[in-house]
Amino acid sequence: METLDSIKIRSFEVKVYQAENGYRFSLDALLLADFPALKSCKNILELGAGSGVVSLLLALKYPKARVTGVEIQESLYRRAARNAEINGLSDRANFIHADLREIPKILPIGSFELCVMNPPFRKTGTGRISPGDERATARHELKGGIEEAIKTARIMLKNMGRLCLVYHPERLGELITLMKSNALEPKRLRFIHSHKGDRARMMLVEAVKDGAPGVTVLPPLFVYEREKEYTAEMREFYGFLPMPTARSGPDLR
Repeated sequence: METLDSIKIRSFEVKVYQAENGYRFSLDALLLADFPALKSCKNILELGAGSGVVSLLLALKYPKARVTGVEIQESLYRRAARNAEINGLSDRANFIHADLREIPKILPIGSFELCVMNPPFRKTGTGRISPGDERATARHELKGGIEEAIKTARIMLKNMGRLCLVYHPERLGELITLMKSNALEPKRLRFIHSHKGDRARMMLVEAVKDGAPGVTVLPPLFVYEREKEYTAEMREFYGFLPMPTARSGPDLR
């Protein structure tokens, strides 16, 4: 069973089919699509594209870009390709069914200005495994982890190309070490909180291949003002005019 959902951030809107009981994107995917700050871009790579929502939103955000999404799960790959079709983006948003570790053998290396990813953040054997293969693979490192993803991003990015990802704050130290060992210099960092006074639930990170040292820590993003009410920043993000409730958009995963 599937649902057809309309997703809007700022002035960009897409429709996506999602499994009713399988993998479904979360707010962190939408924040990732919004995070890149390039003025223009021609070639974008998404590692772990899921149902394609991030790739499709980036295709709208950068109308002159070609976006390639890589997805290892066949069911999600097929859904992503179908979602590109129903949004009229098949000419610029292409999806590949492959293990991201094989991408350097499939696509030209050093050819992308921007790489984005929302990788599984739970190590195998930690946390509760989500029911169903789609959700388990999306959240746990069952088919490759952050180290392989970072290495692939480095290989596929042009010099001074940018990597943007959303990840769990408790693995920040590990992430920074991996980035630096792969010539990816962290440049922007933003923590995402459910509300003021709450610990950071996720973080957005940007790194530049062969970039100079120096990182900017952006102001924190708070999702909720109070229970079931978005902050002003999130209302602007979703393009809401009236005061919405928290049920109007997906939660953080």
